[in-house]
Order: sequence, then structure tokens, then C-alpha cells
Amino acid sequence: MSDNLLKNIYNPTDLRQLDEAQLPQVAQELRDFIIDIVSVKEGHLGASLGVVELTIALHYVFNTPNDLLIWDVGHQAYGHKILTGRRENFYTNRQLGGISGFPKRSESIFDTFGVGHSSTSISAALGMAIASNLKGDFEKQHIAVVGDASIASGMAFEGLNHAGVTDANLLVILNDNAIGIDPSVGALKNYLTAVKEGKNPKKNNMIKSLNFDYSGPIDGHDIFAVIKELKRLKKVKGPKFLHIITTKGKGLQQAEEDQVKYHAPGKFDKITGEIPLKSEENLPPKYQDVFGLTLLDLAKTNEKIVGITPAMPSGSSLKFMMDAFPKRAFDVGIAEQHAVTLSAGMATQGMIVFCNIYSTFLQRAYDQVIHDVALQDLPVIFCLDRAGLVGEDGATHHGVFDLAYLRCIPNMIVYSPLNEIALRNILYTAQFGLNHPIAIRYPRGRGQIIDWQKPYEKIEIGKANCLKKGTKVAVLSNGTIGNNVTLALATIPHPETVAHYDFAFVKPLDAKLLHSIFKDFETIITIEDGVIKGGFGSAILEFSAQNNYTSTVKTLGIPDEFIEQGSIEEQQQYCKIDVKSLSILFSSY
Repeated sequence: MSDNLLKNIYNPTDLRQLDEAQLPQVAQELRDFIIDIVSVKEGHLGASLGVVELTIALHYVFNTPNDLLIWDVGHQAYGHKILTGRRENFYTNRQLGGISGFPKRSESIFDTFGVGHSSTSISAALGMAIASNLKGDFEKQHIAVVGDASIASGMAFEGLNHAGVTDANLLVILNDNAIGIDPSVGALKNYLTAVKEGKNPKKNNMIKSLNFDYSGPIDGHDIFAVIKELKRLKKVKGPKFLHIITTKGKGLQQAEEDQVKYHAPGKFDKITGEIPLKSEENLPPKYQDVFGLTLLDLAKTNEKIVGITPAMPSGSSLKFMMDAFPKRAFDVGIAEQHAVTLSAGMATQGMIVFCNIYSTFLQRAYDQVIHDVALQDLPVIFCLDRAGLVGEDGATHHGVFDLAYLRCIPNMIVYSPLNEIALRNILYTAQFGLNHPIAIRYPRGRGQIIDWQKPYEKIEIGKANCLKKGTKVAVLSNGTIGNNVTLALATIPHPETVAHYDFAFVKPLDAKLLHSIFKDFETIITIEDGVIKGGFGSAILEFSAQNNYTSTVKTLGIPDEFIEQGSIEEQQQYCKIDVKSLSILFSSY
């Protein structure tokens, strides 16, 4: 093979100097480069490998960054980042102080819109296209690249619905690989499959009926075919829709064969693709598995239990129940609003509904939580995975707002377990039927306890517990961050001075215990793995003010800023809620 072409591409202008015949070589080099770095540094793999040809074609045909390109979700944008000036520091991807794993406006002029959650690209690109028209620029191109899982979301349809009645210079590219993180689901997926297989009559075209110029489906790995079609579409005015078919993980055999595992595989062998086997023996469980296995166990004896997740069956471990009870566990696709109101509908009919949504994604269904669940006081059980700081995915994915945004809703019970046993027991308690909706929030990753499958015990709603007595200072923790407090207290010179209380319930608060704490201690420290503003600490301050207490209250948690990517340990250090920072603080009393 001739000289490496990629190493001389610093931006798309360099790419456009190449002959079209050289682009398959660039595609191979780009794939190799992504595999090379991600195998060692970790990150999202399959999505970026699947769009290598499309990425090159888009930057080759369109005049980026003047023409505006938006990647939906953005975990498929590694090739885009490498071709737009970030090849030399791509090794810092998702690390503290490095580049973000997702497109980010402050990082590059080529990242036209910040993304991380799905289905936003069509609306954003349409907004840009309408703005261009208003400014009298009718030549500028606006391209949204959206996946088949993302396009099934309500927001994508809202964007398509509006775009179809405009003359906006908008190109929507459907990157159809039949998978998001887990396989795509639903009637739209079946429709797209029929189109791909040539079983859908041409006149029965859903996209055309929305007034788009539809073309495809074409092979997204045939770079010459993609370039030819993009050049044609560049000359077509108004809303356009190109359907391309790709393979997630393209170019790495294992990633093509196991697309779920290779979405974000961790470290792997770049030559063979093999992921090193890590022994799971004698390790504490992942919180998601405590949820999934406990729910499965409870569902065996309680026929009213149903599980619902919006497109996260593997990530939430609802898959255990889906495999065992396929008629009682539902993946509704990327549709958080629908998931919540579907849960509400089932709850009106006496079902015990466990609605499992990542904390950061429940933000997308806030009105449904208020209007459809809490206002009607329906006992939906929200299981919020990935609560708190989540590490390398960074600002778009932290579940740090939930305590604040749920605490203010009437009728909501809000609970954060200290450990796996507490999570197991609150799930057990909730399935007997509560009088109100409850949100149970737990973190990403592994817990602390190897032997967690103890006999079930009912939890008293609203009760806090004293974990350790003390004489001078009371530390009130919410959730698993309390384990940092325990570890920190074990390292200080005078541990007898500090009392530690586990306030798992942010709502309702244990008022009886709080009265005695405020009477006994002049200094109270609150700690939470969530935003300080409006969260658990705020609730304690409100209690203090309402009852005219004069104790000093210090609140610890996530400061009033978006926390960038890095490891969870680094993020905790930044927020001063890691063990070492807490040790220093407690030692000062």
C-alpha cells in the first residue's frame, strides 16, 4: 500500500485535495486508527466504525464547517473528530482535560451542535436551515445524520413533521443499521426492514408522504455510491432524506458479530478483536444487575409486576426479565415520554410497574412524571440507573439533577440506597404497592458487597438510620456516596467526634430524627452525589430554616457547573466528595 494518507489530513480541506479513488484507502486507515486508539483507551467503537465511509463522503462533498453537519447522539463521531483537526490528540478522548467523547461546540468549529442524547439532530439542523433562509443564505447546506433507533423517537418525528412544510435546505441522512445500543424495536423498525428488503411498495413511502425528497436505500459502505448521491442531493433544494444501510462495527469481525457488546467494549486486542476475560468471581455486583436479578426474582412470585425500559434492556439489566417473561417486560425504543405515560396507564389498571430509565434520560420525560404520574398519584416505581457522576461520558450523561428535579414534585417518594442490600430491599418493599410514586436512584458500576442476596426485609418509608455515633459533628449522607464517608471516617485521628447518618429518603425526610440531630449538633454536613442547588442539602437547609435552628449546615455535592469527562474518581475529587477530601474535612473538626 502507498504512504499513509490519514497522517497528512489535518482538516477536511486536506481531504478534499485527494483523488476520489484514494478515499477507500483513507477509510481503511481511519478504521485502523479508531480501532488502534479505542482498543487501548476505551470508548464507543461500533457506531464510529459503521459510518467511516459516510463521514469521509460528507466532509469530501460538503464545504464543512460552512456547511453545517450534525451527528445525532454523537457516539458515532470519532471519524469526524479525527478528520477535523483532532487526530493528534484523539488519544485523550473521554479523559480528564482531553477531548469529549461527543461533539461539542466549544471544542471545534466543526462540531456545530452539542449532542449526547438522541433524536435532537433534525430539530437543530432545521433551526439552522431556517435561520440561514432568514439571513438570505440559500446555498448553505444543513445535514443531520440520524440512526434508525433515534429516528423512532417522538422528537425526531416532530422535526420531520415541521421540516416537511418548509423550504429549508435540510438533508436528513438515515444511518440504518437496525441497532442503537440494543437492537432497534417497533413498527418503524419493521417498516425500514421491509424497505431494505424491497418488500415495501414505492407508493407506500412514509418519508415521501411527509413531503421529503426521498432517495435510497443505498449501501453506506460503497463510498463512491454515497459520494455520487450526496453530490446529486447537494443541488436539490428543500427537505431531502437519504436512506443508507450500514453495518455497526464494520471492519472488525467481532464488532460486526456482537454489536451489543462492541458498542463500548472497553479494552480489546486490536488485532484479534478479543476482549480479555475478566474474572467476575468474588467481585461485588453491578447495581444494574442487583436491579435486574432482584426484579426477576420478585416477578416470579408477583404476577402483577411489569418492567419497562426505553431502549436500555442491556444497560439496565431489564433483559433478565425480558428473557424470562417476554410478555411482562417491554423495550419501547428511545421514547422516554412514552415509557413514563405507558407506565402510568398500566398503573391505573393495578399493575406494579417498574419503569427503568437512566437518570439523565428521565430529564426528557419531566412533564410526564409530573402530569401523568405524580398529579394522579399513581404508584409507578421509577428505577433510575446511572444516577450521580458517571465518568467518561461526561456532562451529557451525569445523573446529577434528579434529586433536585424530583424532590419538588408533590406525591413523589425519593430514595437513594446506601448499598446493594438496600436497593434489593426497596425493590421488594415497592412491589407490595405503595400509596405514591417512588424514584429509586442508584449509580453506574459495581457496589461494595459480594454476598448481597440476603433474605428480603421491608423498608420503612421515610426512615433514616444512624450508622455511627459521634459527639461534635453530624454527617448526613444520601445514597452510595455514604460509603465514601464511612471510608473517610476510618482514616481520621478522632473518629469519635463525627456521627454519620444515612438519609436514604430525600422525600419524605425523617423529621423526628432531624429534630434530634439539630438539637444535639452545632455543625451538620450534608453530602450527596447530585447538584447542591435544590438537592438533599437544600432540603436539610429548608428544614433548619422552617424550624428556626441555628446549627451551621455545610452542603457537599456537585457544584453549580457542568462536570466534564474524566474518571468517576477524578470527578469526585474535583467536587471534593472523594474519600481523601472528606478525610481532610472531617479531620479539621
